[in-house]
Amino acid sequence: MTPKVTPKDFFLWAGAMIALYSSVFAFIALLFQYINYAYPDPLVSYYIDPFSSGIRFAMATLIVMVPVAVLLFRVLRKDIESVPAKADLWIRRWILVLTIFVAGLAVVGDLITLINYFLGGDLTTRFVLKVVVLLLVAAAVFTHFLADLRGYWVRYSGRAQMVGWGAGIVVLAAIAAGFLIMGSPNQVRLYRFDQTKVSDLQSIQYQVVNYWQQKETLPSTLEQLEDPISGWMLPQDPEGQVYRYEKTGNQSFKLCATFNAESRNGENGSIARPAMYGVEGENWQHGAGEVCFDRTIDPERYPPYPKPLR
Repeated sequence: MTPKVTPKDFFLWAGAMIALYSSVFAFIALLFQYINYAYPDPLVSYYIDPFSSGIRFAMATLIVMVPVAVLLFRVLRKDIESVPAKADLWIRRWILVLTIFVAGLAVVGDLITLINYFLGGDLTTRFVLKVVVLLLVAAAVFTHFLADLRGYWVRYSGRAQMVGWGAGIVVLAAIAAGFLIMGSPNQVRLYRFDQTKVSDLQSIQYQVVNYWQQKETLPSTLEQLEDPISGWMLPQDPEGQVYRYEKTGNQSFKLCATFNAESRNGENGSIARPAMYGVEGENWQHGAGEVCFDRTIDPERYPPYPKPLR
């Protein structure tokens, strides 16, 4: 006789499947981020997330959810070993069949997408790798839970442990790769400091140009830019350094700051944009240490403001 589903059984299975689905989705998302990093799309290559937020979130999900999933499935399998009739609980069978169904749909949809892009001539290395990742993960989930539904892992618990260890090693390797790409948490913090400094310099540059448009002369010091009426105050370096300004000509100046690390290509809007903002040499790429950015105002693009008639 099949025992009834207790609240404990229900929440154990529900929790295990939530942890499993979260882990699978995070693992796929993490590998997709690595593929994006290795094979950047030229259509979106103008921006790179300097803090790797997508990688961080996927890694955090794996670090938390994978151990939870392993622990819950171990509890459930030991429960079945002690009470074999629990292998026929309706919630277990429904969840396993649903998981197999979803994994099967993912495999079929993956193949359809691959063929569709192939017929359209749009296959790229980036796309093919993502298709392969999704196909392999979905196929692995499908095979594993189909075997579980047939009682294979209960009969061969040693093999189940081997598969678990193998999956754990793969997940650990994926997480370790994330640290190699984005660096340690301390390095990420340094990148955040540097991005704030670039943002401050951009704000100061805007105020310098605006000052020139109003007065047709550059300020002698940065303090002249402060305006209590508009509320703009000179930003302070988040690490206690000093932003340095130097007037180098009637329409040229330089801004300097001390950075922790070399900027990454595309970070902080660091692509050269001379034609868009009317300031020649607007490129915010930088190395470590003190870096100065030379700027020249283009009066045709930033003409002085008309003077009021008296």
